[in-house]
Amino acid sequence: MKASVLKAIELILSRDAELMDILGVTAEMSLQSSIFALLIGLPIGIWLGTCKFPGRNMLLVANRTLQGLPPVVCGLLFYMLFSGVGPFRHLKLLFTVKIMIMAQIVLITPIVISNMESYVASVAPAVRETAKGMGLGGFKTFWLLCNECMYQIISVYLLAFARSIAEVGAVSMVGGAIAWKTNVMTTAIMQYTNRGNFTLGIALGIILLTISLIVNVGISLLQRRLSR
Repeated sequence: MKASVLKAIELILSRDAELMDILGVTAEMSLQSSIFALLIGLPIGIWLGTCKFPGRNMLLVANRTLQGLPPVVCGLLFYMLFSGVGPFRHLKLLFTVKIMIMAQIVLITPIVISNMESYVASVAPAVRETAKGMGLGGFKTFWLLCNECMYQIISVYLLAFARSIAEVGAVSMVGGAIAWKTNVMTTAIMQYTNRGNFTLGIALGIILLTISLIVNVGISLLQRRLSR
């Protein structure tokens, strides 16, 4: 065990080509999916947190349902849509990084919406009063609200990124965990551990745990800042 850990650390320090490729694919998938999820979920979350309208509760329930969507179900849905018998087979996106990003967006966006909605609902009344007193229109009120929620937005993005980088079910199904193409850290850990290649699996595990620790520390610091 000790020897495997030492070899894994040596592999990280030597910047092994396969390890770097896996990290690159993981970064591409996680960064793009979390950014798109934030861009989609942020305005929807703010809208749900500030507005009262018929059907709002139904939308919140639907979002919570999607928030609990099992990754393998999401992966199965995308596989059926983009496989050789699916309606979008002509796009030829199956087993590519693009479809992995799409699946991740579906999984992460409800998390962004839910977290933004719950926070915005608590600060929106005071912001609306301020905006009304300043004579601000709807668009400027939205930006004022975004500015008020800046730390929460960063915290939500980090949460979305952490969720994306730790995902394995959906990305494995639609990406295929193809070496030098769609293999990410989580799928590679499973793949190489099953093959008995513990060195690369441990190296990836160390990196994944380090990233998760950094992200969670960042979220904790931001939440502490928000609670002041």
